[in-house]
Amino acid sequence: MAFPSTTRPDVHRGLVFTTVSLALLMMSIDSTIVATALHAIEHGLGASIDWTGWTVTAYLLGFTLMLPISSKLSDRYGRRRVFLWSVIVFTVASLSCGFVDDIYLLIALRGVQAAGGAGFTPSATGIVVDHFGDARDRAVGLFGSIFPTGAMVGPILGGLFVAYWSWRGIFFVNVPIGLLLVVLCLRYVPADPPTPRGRLEMDAAGMALLGIGLLAGMLGVAYLGEKGSQATSPAFLGPTVLGVLSIALFVRHVRRARAPFITPRFIYGASFGTVNLVNAVFGGVATGVITLVPLYAADRYGIDALRSGTLLTAEGIAAIAFSGLGVVLLRRTGYRRPLYAGCALIALGTFLLAVHVRGVPPYGWLVGAALLIGIGAGAISPASRNAGLQLEPDRSATLAALRTMSMQIGTIVTVSVATAFIATGHDAGATEAWIFAVVAATLAVSIPIVNWIPEHRGTW
Repeated sequence: MAFPSTTRPDVHRGLVFTTVSLALLMMSIDSTIVATALHAIEHGLGASIDWTGWTVTAYLLGFTLMLPISSKLSDRYGRRRVFLWSVIVFTVASLSCGFVDDIYLLIALRGVQAAGGAGFTPSATGIVVDHFGDARDRAVGLFGSIFPTGAMVGPILGGLFVAYWSWRGIFFVNVPIGLLLVVLCLRYVPADPPTPRGRLEMDAAGMALLGIGLLAGMLGVAYLGEKGSQATSPAFLGPTVLGVLSIALFVRHVRRARAPFITPRFIYGASFGTVNLVNAVFGGVATGVITLVPLYAADRYGIDALRSGTLLTAEGIAAIAFSGLGVVLLRRTGYRRPLYAGCALIALGTFLLAVHVRGVPPYGWLVGAALLIGIGAGAISPASRNAGLQLEPDRSATLAALRTMSMQIGTIVTVSVATAFIATGHDAGATEAWIFAVVAATLAVSIPIVNWIPEHRGTW
């Protein structure tokens, strides 16, 4: 899609879009490529599936905490500057992840990697808003096709690396991409305008409370995945109570702080709260489900790493196609119609993962279920992205960060709880099937939330 320029003649929108899109693609590949290698990492580092799952959730946690920080840094110090440093941190952390021999160090480095990746979405969105004028909605909507592309490519690459080389290749692949991005950014992304001087308030108390709340909750759930664990044990009750208390204090804090970590009305204010909830439930939980599909294919049906990785090809292709279609039709359909249809398809696809019809090849059945989830994810992506931005376009970086943050929290909860149950179950495949069934029911009863999404049609 061409983006006619109405800004400075030296701004080449196509190359700018290509640069930021490549960064988002690298980030999205990394979010799914690890899922295919969970079995290999588990055996390669001699870790339990519970701790191996932390290579996914630690990344998501770091991402969640750094997103609002990255959006503030982007607004304060410039989109290009934050984008460039995010690429550098992500690339160096990826290289380091490929060399580790300890699961705990890998988990820590995944958090550092997330700190870099968290800067991509707010800075990329801000760059597009700054330089794409009245084509902003179409460009931002096309971001929705990038993430499923990465989700499709990631498992295939992961399967190839595990089958023919090593799980370490899933991290090394980011290095040449990162180096290319540095060159493209310096060459084609316009320099930032002068920024105001002065001290930037980061609200350390708010960040700490949210971080402690999420981490403590994850530790409590992780304990339940250990053999012999009990829900009445202090090892579970302590972190759980601390997590709940920290989240409650975080909500209280942001309502009273002069410069809060996240502006309260962007979290639960009129319309903003509904958009965030839809993103968390139908974006985040669905992403968590897709993350677990390769593991499920291996545990229940014995499908190898390469073939289990290719399972998500159908999901990725469908998401790309229907996200592109959604961009074209968005000004006619508005937000609610594609959201209703997409959410229903995600729930149906998740339910079909849990069941199997005799006589149907398992691989084909899983592909069909993933296809429905992909269609649904593609359909809701442009609408869910623009519904938040429409409320306050001038805060595009912050709202883009909050959208991704909402999705990450949904994914963290899904993956953390699922891996804890899988670790304690006698039959991992059967346990995962029940998890998908419960998630499908939750998604189905949540569809009416869409009715409170702020509607919009026409031009922007």
